[in-house]
Amino acid sequence: MAAAVAGATIAVAGLPLGVYPKLACAVLDAGCPTAGEPSGRLPRPVRLTPVQVAQSGRYVALGDSYSSGEGVYEQDTAPVNDGADRCHRSTGSYVPLVARAYRFGGGTAFYACSGATTRELLSGQHGQPPQVTRVDSAASLVTLSIGGNDAGFTKVLTGCIVKIPWSSACVDQDAAVGRRIEELSTSMRKVLRELRVRAPGARVIVLGYPRPFPENPVESVDNLTVEDQRWLNGVTRRLNDTVGSVAAEFDRGLAAFGAPGSVEYVDAYEAFAGHEVGRPQPFLNGLAMDMEELTVNARSYHPTGDGYRRFAELITKQIAAGPGRPMNNFRLPDDRPPAAGP
Repeated sequence: MAAAVAGATIAVAGLPLGVYPKLACAVLDAGCPTAGEPSGRLPRPVRLTPVQVAQSGRYVALGDSYSSGEGVYEQDTAPVNDGADRCHRSTGSYVPLVARAYRFGGGTAFYACSGATTRELLSGQHGQPPQVTRVDSAASLVTLSIGGNDAGFTKVLTGCIVKIPWSSACVDQDAAVGRRIEELSTSMRKVLRELRVRAPGARVIVLGYPRPFPENPVESVDNLTVEDQRWLNGVTRRLNDTVGSVAAEFDRGLAAFGAPGSVEYVDAYEAFAGHEVGRPQPFLNGLAMDMEELTVNARSYHPTGDGYRRFAELITKQIAAGPGRPMNNFRLPDDRPPAAGP
């Protein structure tokens, strides 16, 4: 036996180098090239496009009333899902429109809740689980609007409307509002970090708020003077700038480390230009009163159906455009990316 092995070794030793791999494949069934791949070359990962990343898993919609659909919510309609009757989730929100615009491999989960703050995204609301817990590794796209309730915008607006005409009670809130907006940066980072831990490869799209009044108001609206309207526009601008700055900073960190996923900010400040409160065809509800109970309807100063359709346009455009940099999400050639488009 030893002589046979020695003889084979001597015989093989005289063969050209290129023959060895073929001989090993034929005799030992080792080192054989894979069909379609050159010998000795591993499959190369393919970088996914922004749309492919977004569609690869589940779309999860989180956030506050500007995402839940408060402005078009009807009390007598069937709840969208568990807890929707308290969160005022509506089929008229931008979320169902985005879900119809793209085919998401893992479907859509809609859990935005009216009145939500950054803290409640993390801790829960109305006895429901925290919104962030609806996100896991299967999520490929997360959208949310958040920050307005942290700034106390509803209370601020009420203070502006329910005041003695021509008083300065509205703008007198500036210092307190400014402090709350500054504090938002820290809690916003906590939300983004938590989403990152739960869905490290997902695209997170943060939607800003629209300017509520014309850029240059010329008359009073809902007991709001021209000065009041300009101040409220400015508060919205400051709020958007803060949220947008945190989102951009977070995404720069992801890009610097070559990490998958993204955090993208959509500035909606000018989105309703020409359709603000007081215009002939507003995309925001003005002050809505329940005359029987003498209460302010929650849909006041929330988007109309046209407003939510405009939001859907902004989100679908952002899905297509991506973060403005290459995505660091990859797949192997054998993996099939989800089909693009509706």
